[in-house]
Amino acid sequence: MSKLDFDDLVLLRLLLSVEGIGSSKIRNLLSRFKKLKNIFEADTHSLTNTEGISTNLASRIISSRKNKSQLSSLIENELKQLSAINARVITVWDTEFPPLLKKIYDPPLILYIKGELIEQDNYSISIVGTRMPTNYGKVQAERLSGDLASQGITIVSGLARGIDSIAHYSALKNNGRTVAVIGSGLDVIYPPENKKLLEEISTKGAVISEFPLGTQPDAMNFPKRNRIIAGISLGCIVIETAVTGGALQTAEHSLDQGKEVFAVPGNLGIRQSEGTNKLIQKCEAKLVTSAEDVLVELELKLKPIINKNVKLPEDLNLFEEKIINALSAEPLQIDKIASLTNLSTSDCLVHLLTLEFKGLIKQLPGKVFSRL
Repeated sequence: MSKLDFDDLVLLRLLLSVEGIGSSKIRNLLSRFKKLKNIFEADTHSLTNTEGISTNLASRIISSRKNKSQLSSLIENELKQLSAINARVITVWDTEFPPLLKKIYDPPLILYIKGELIEQDNYSISIVGTRMPTNYGKVQAERLSGDLASQGITIVSGLARGIDSIAHYSALKNNGRTVAVIGSGLDVIYPPENKKLLEEISTKGAVISEFPLGTQPDAMNFPKRNRIIAGISLGCIVIETAVTGGALQTAEHSLDQGKEVFAVPGNLGIRQSEGTNKLIQKCEAKLVTSAEDVLVELELKLKPIINKNVKLPEDLNLFEEKIINALSAEPLQIDKIASLTNLSTSDCLVHLLTLEFKGLIKQLPGKVFSRL
């Protein structure tokens, strides 16, 4: 259940049901009125003094009040249904809400989730592509997803046929985490043959949607889904897509959000390669041939999670282990390392020198140290 209480959840859904009201206008309203209930208690004049709220919009908000009782009953029933399928609703104000997604221009205010989102999922990469991949595309999707998942990176995709499904399966096969973002309600599984995959993802990751239960997978839902796929990821890898493919929408959202976009090159004359090759040709995506290419490009952003999955030599002593773990997130100055490890500066320098000889760390100017 969301941090919002039931009445606030009803009021939020009521606002979202008003034609012309989206997340940005709701933020403007909350900035002015502070609480959701205050918005519905306001008169037309007060509402129109809010940025983006016209007289017509104000009238619609006021008119929507009559639907509150009916919507309350629907949401009460929906929460029971969510509980029955081990799912729940979270909002943008909850700590579980993906932090990267909060930063996009138009984040969803409500997410329906089946499974768990954990800190590791903040280091996610999306893999998207055609529903009709070639054998080459299938091999690349399985290889890239598996290699990244084995490094502790969460794989995000859209549960569609083809590249999406392969990316999810390969992450799970390599004991990794994966998140599926779908364009329907959590109780409407599409494609239907992915029912088992959805259940497995929900136990080793999460399935999320911004659409209420019962929502069908209509074509207009998928561009909205694609912005979420891009939004919760540090970068996006496109593997085979036509020039009109939905994967290009995800790439476009990623670019708009300031994320890195990568593309696997394909054979000339193959329709499934036209989109990826065009991304590379227009310098909108970096050409990648392996997971290492992605890791190198996103090294700083992925360093915390990658370091946690590096197997340390067995001959490290207790003090060396304490130091190497202290360096897992970012380069640190010697005094900070001493403080984190409860060791003296002189002891730290001795053990740091040993770690440097073992090829595990490097020294930077100013007695600053970082892991390799």
